[in-house]
Amino acid sequence: MSLLDDRALAEALRGLSGWTRADRAITKSWRFRDFKEAMFFVNGVAALAERAGHHPDIDVRYSQVTLTLWTHDAGGVTDKDVALARAVEAV
Repeated sequence: MSLLDDRALAEALRGLSGWTRADRAITKSWRFRDFKEAMFFVNGVAALAERAGHHPDIDVRYSQVTLTLWTHDAGGVTDKDVALARAVEAV
């Protein structure tokens, strides 16, 4: 899988509200009412990631969840990351 160039990544991010580029990854944070709600979201993301065979870095801080997506094998953002970000937005 090849890396997205700067132009393709910028275009993809325009369609992903709240997602930003962070070095060689894309990231977004969500804030929930409480830990239980945050974990419900994380479990939904985990199910999507398993189906896609592509797993995000997940940081949980009580009611805040941050996802960081990048294709480790490729060393940066690929179409797999954008596809998973789009799927997460549907959760």
